[in-house]
Amino acid sequence: MFGRLMPKEEKFFDLFNQHAEFCVKGARELHDLMQDSSHIERRLHAIEGLEKQADKVTYHTIGILHKTFITPLDREDIHRLITKMDDILDLMEDAAQTVSLYDIQTITPEAIRLAELCLGCCEKIKDGVSLLHNMNHSREILEICEEIDRLESDADHVMHAALSKLFRDEPDVRTLIKLKALYEILENVTDICEDVANIIEGIVVENA
Repeated sequence: MFGRLMPKEEKFFDLFNQHAEFCVKGARELHDLMQDSSHIERRLHAIEGLEKQADKVTYHTIGILHKTFITPLDREDIHRLITKMDDILDLMEDAAQTVSLYDIQTITPEAIRLAELCLGCCEKIKDGVSLLHNMNHSREILEICEEIDRLESDADHVMHAALSKLFRDEPDVRTLIKLKALYEILENVTDICEDVANIIEGIVVENA
């Protein structure tokens, strides 16, 4: 009863939204990079900058979490959500660095499609966290999470087909290794997005 009467720190929802926006911006930069890699260094620099900004949001969120007596969501859920969202930008930075460091000259349609799915997942995460402040939106949030799961499943299919084509048709071993690494990182982005969706689903089940 006492805890219910205490004021709650609601800033966490603003921080979730800020971080989700950085994820979307990073995914757009990555998608644009895959469509046109002629400006790779500029795109990479932009993604690295977004990743650093998102890190600051993560650190700030955890700092507030340690200082807040009453939180609007379970403390562990807040920590898990913000840190898992942070993993998304880390992997997108890895993908951009892979293109740069491996000097991948030709981006395949499969890589472009995977980047498109990464962007779709990030946009849905942004939609989902924007509604977390009000559990009256629980059904809509769960539908968004289901859509993220569908996008991740699509990414699985794209990657498996891409790898099959790569091992069947690519004669250059070095190119094969480079593209395989890129495909796997991009697909891992969608895996992490699905993890975020699962955390959001858990929050809704606990609080709706």
